[in-house]
Amino acid sequence: MKIIIRILMLALLLQSFQCEDDVLPTNITPEQLDAKKTEITDYINSFSCANSSGCNSIAFGAKPCGGPREYLVFSNDIDLPTLQQMVNEYNNLDDAYNIQINAISDCAIVNPPTNIGCVDGVCTIID
Repeated sequence: MKIIIRILMLALLLQSFQCEDDVLPTNITPEQLDAKKTEITDYINSFSCANSSGCNSIAFGAKPCGGPREYLVFSNDIDLPTLQQMVNEYNNLDDAYNIQINAISDCAIVNPPTNIGCVDGVCTIID
């Protein structure tokens, strides 16, 4: 009897760790990715900064080997949960597109920017 209870408990525990599958389109086009990126950059550009401490960055895109393609910089005045949701949607689409076309990449690590500044009210990566 104890074995049956343990098996049932184990089965319930394993079911609780199942992930929900996000349904992604199966025929993603480069134009869809471009349109989504434009939507995100337009949203970011609708906010201005007053000084360098008012800027931040977010990982953007999905390289086939893993990691972001680039980093976008934005003003801290932005609604961060909205931006994160938009970027997560894009990253998931980009990842699905990579799988769809069997993409490969150089697998180089793209590091976050170390020097971000506010130039004429726009957050900018300064090299």
